[in-house]
Amino acid sequence: MDMVGDIHLNQSVSLLKTLTEKLYHMNSNELLKTQGATINSRIQQIFQCPPPPFLEQSDAIGWTDMIHLGFDPDFSGDRVYAVMLGLYTMIHESYSGNCELFIMDFLDTQGLYNSARNIETFVWRLSNKRDTNGKLFLETNQCGSPIPNLSFERLFGKLISLQDTMARLEATRNGRMFTRTVHQTAGMIFLPIGF
Repeated sequence: MDMVGDIHLNQSVSLLKTLTEKLYHMNSNELLKTQGATINSRIQQIFQCPPPPFLEQSDAIGWTDMIHLGFDPDFSGDRVYAVMLGLYTMIHESYSGNCELFIMDFLDTQGLYNSARNIETFVWRLSNKRDTNGKLFLETNQCGSPIPNLSFERLFGKLISLQDTMARLEATRNGRMFTRTVHQTAGMIFLPIGF
């Protein structure tokens, strides 16, 4: 089970890195907000284990606050960095804050399940949250062009599937089921992840 967990975690991080790169390509102005930053340097800064703290006004903030900053009209920093560090930190916490898993490690089944729902909420925000000019905070899918680009949806779908599968595997292993949550579009909130 530890090997299966490591594979799922590594695959999730790989997908997050690909999504980060794609977000920077689609939103290159975000990269310019940090002097001397490159896509590779930002990826290296985000994907450390354990995840680095995100300092906003000298105080470290949690993953939900990081993601919320990415959709805050008053935030002038790098939105891609904020949301992807938040998403990575959330997934890291869903694996009980482990950088690698060992045979005796038990994961929080509910946390894994909730993380999949949180990714769905995040994707909803990407597609619906707009600034005061009606422009999306972060561009992703391009549906209006002659050839639609839905690659973000596919990658996020894989990420959701990995978290759901790991939740089911861990539930089978430790005999603990998770409480299914129905999200209403109007109340897209992030569910707790604890370890």
